[in-house]
Amino acid sequence: MDLVTLIAPGKIRQIEDAIEISIRGKKEAVRMALVCLLARGHLLIEDVPGVGKTTLGQSLARSVDGTFHRLQFTSDMLPSDVLGVTVFNSHTEQFEFKPGPVFTNFLLADEINRTTPKTQSALLEAMNEQQVSIEGRTLPLPEPFMVIATQNPADHHGTYPLPESQLDRFLMRLRIGYPDAASEREILRQPEAHHGETTPRVLLREELAELRDAVRQVPVDDAIVDYMLAIVERTRNHEGLALGVSPRGSQAFYRAVQAHAVVEGRAFALPDDVKALAPKVFGHRVVPAVRSALAARRNSVSAAAGERIIEEILSEIEVPL
Repeated sequence: MDLVTLIAPGKIRQIEDAIEISIRGKKEAVRMALVCLLARGHLLIEDVPGVGKTTLGQSLARSVDGTFHRLQFTSDMLPSDVLGVTVFNSHTEQFEFKPGPVFTNFLLADEINRTTPKTQSALLEAMNEQQVSIEGRTLPLPEPFMVIATQNPADHHGTYPLPESQLDRFLMRLRIGYPDAASEREILRQPEAHHGETTPRVLLREELAELRDAVRQVPVDDAIVDYMLAIVERTRNHEGLALGVSPRGSQAFYRAVQAHAVVEGRAFALPDDVKALAPKVFGHRVVPAVRSALAARRNSVSAAAGERIIEEILSEIEVPL
């Protein structure tokens, strides 16, 4: 099925509307989460507790008929709590592998920065290659597979900043923020429900796979590719940045631009897609050249400063006509 046929029935709008039944007044966050899904990426959400991070993840999973698992990260969690463990079955007298919560379509890694770097690293292979290696075996993960990680601001107690290698695995970083007064009024009046359980199914997983494959075919003009690469190159020689965007980051950016075009109802990319996504895709990947070592280790401080520098770079580079 071609891309134009997939966009025409308004399936994208239907998914957005379905998710917004559960999470009110956050159209931009919903749209960007959908871009991340269509671009085969992973999503990092940083915000204070109680603004709908879990609801967004579960609603996204329900709207596309995906399996969902929420994993609460804590300081005493081990990698086996994420990946699974081999146990001895006394009845069969054989060792059996018990899959961990990572074997799902959508994994909500809640408060990922509350666990240790050793446990955080258990997700690296899963996020990059959609597989896990356990006790000499390599096991594939389901299709689709998406990690939606939440983290508290770095100045909260008991947090471990995510290393740059882990941050680079996330396609984009979002904040949800507090709802406006009208949306919060709707939240108060709607019947109480568990996270995302009111979200209707819009797509089957097979249909989602078709749509994601079609997104890869969205044409991106050479002038827009040059525009994207100019932004990437500027991050690598900007005086305010100690670390620029990696090739993995530029590949992720390309996929996100294709997906954003589809979410906007187009079968082609525009410079507007690039401008809308650059701060969200690059803000957490760059490392500002800050003087304070403590500030440099704080992801939220670094990412916020990174987003500002990306906005500055966008204002400096000529937009193709």
